[in-house]
Amino acid sequence: MAGPAGDAMFWMGDMDDKPQWVPENAAIPAGNDTLGPKKHVYFHKLAFITSLELDYVSEATFDLEGYLVRKFAKCFGKAEEDAFINGSGNSMPKGILHDIYTFDSKGELLITIMSSLAQEESRSISENVTWGQRKRFADGKVTLPYSSFLGYCKGLDGLPEIVPEEAETVREIYRLFIQGKTVNWIANHLTAKGIPTPRGKSKWQTSTIESILTNEKYKGSAILQKKFTVDFLSKKMKVNEGEVPQYIVEQSHPAIIDPEQWQKVQDEMAVRKAKGRHHNSLSPFSAKLVCGDCGEYYGSKVWHSTDKYRRVIWQCNGKFKGERRCGTPHLTEEDIKRLFLQAVARLTEEREVLLETCVMLRDEYLNTDAIDAECAALTDEMEIVEALTKKLIAENATTAMPQEEYNRKYDALAQRYHTAEEKAGQLQRQKVTKRFQADVMECFMTELMTIDASLPVHYSDRLWLNLVDRVTVYEDGNLGFHFKNGMEITEML
Repeated sequence: MAGPAGDAMFWMGDMDDKPQWVPENAAIPAGNDTLGPKKHVYFHKLAFITSLELDYVSEATFDLEGYLVRKFAKCFGKAEEDAFINGSGNSMPKGILHDIYTFDSKGELLITIMSSLAQEESRSISENVTWGQRKRFADGKVTLPYSSFLGYCKGLDGLPEIVPEEAETVREIYRLFIQGKTVNWIANHLTAKGIPTPRGKSKWQTSTIESILTNEKYKGSAILQKKFTVDFLSKKMKVNEGEVPQYIVEQSHPAIIDPEQWQKVQDEMAVRKAKGRHHNSLSPFSAKLVCGDCGEYYGSKVWHSTDKYRRVIWQCNGKFKGERRCGTPHLTEEDIKRLFLQAVARLTEEREVLLETCVMLRDEYLNTDAIDAECAALTDEMEIVEALTKKLIAENATTAMPQEEYNRKYDALAQRYHTAEEKAGQLQRQKVTKRFQADVMECFMTELMTIDASLPVHYSDRLWLNLVDRVTVYEDGNLGFHFKNGMEITEML
């Protein structure tokens, strides 16, 4: 590029070198000794020296000319832009920001122009990065934040690889949750054991446990583009609700958790959230004992906490809330366990008949054909309404249509879509509930088959959690044990 005397500028290096200004008529340092002796250019030009492997040059399918044009244009453009803006006037042109006076109208104009250029450059970079990321998503390429992701590391082939020690921690988290422990209990348990968090910290947070329990990557799948950047300037992220494509990649990497077990955890979590604050894993009896008088849950209370007569009892949480006190009795843990074992002994008297009934109930819970058919019909309905809505919008944009009529038709279609969408959501929740009930029944049957009818039954938290749905405590001292197969057995206190 020719220029006036004194404004000569040169570019040196290969593709990986940084831009460097050299004085006029000086030698251009080569980025590679194989390029030969240093070259002197006695004209005011912007120069660039690079090297290519011979394999590329001799490759017939390689577009050498196009490659050089693109690369040289990019390098020259950056050098010229930098000189235009930041040139110091020393062995290079003087840039527009050199000796700028901000209180002058010309200076303000230049600053405004430069701000616009910087914003446009930021937008261009953001679009390029976004395009690259979305192209990777579309190609199904999965990457993980390995430094903060428990259970995986980057393998030699660039794909996720299981870390056995960390994977065992993940399996323990899932196992404890299925056994009835809360995320808070699990967090405290791992902290007490001294197991480091995914980021290497000593204290576990409940949000970390919940993130591990809900992350689909642990079952070997990946949902890509869960969030997207709304604005390239603020970098604000938003949950993807259909604004941009979302991709689901099945079996993208080795699974730590079996997909069926992962789904059981999601179902269990949905049920717990529906119960609200009542779920508590500090005791297996929490959220299991119900007052037959007022309907409140029983809670543990400590009597004589400071002397030798200290003991823990269970009584109705609403016993002293209203004007009328509940007449249901308090219980000790020994009472609950003793009456539970008596009820289990009666439950297993005809175990074979009971198991056959359980199999029938489980198969009924697993059969979701009617729900699936109705969901498919609702999906078709929403697609039809969506097409009709687009047609109505296009018609309104191209032809003269009374706006009252347009709004009436649009509102009717929107209501129709919303109704179908809400119904589909209800059916999906029903399906989750039925699947959870099937899992509950499976656990009930498994536990029932481990009981030897010829031997005394011994209490365990696992036996209690897998068999009992709830226990109703009545005012006359009767306890109604509602088992997970639907049976109720009453025992007297």
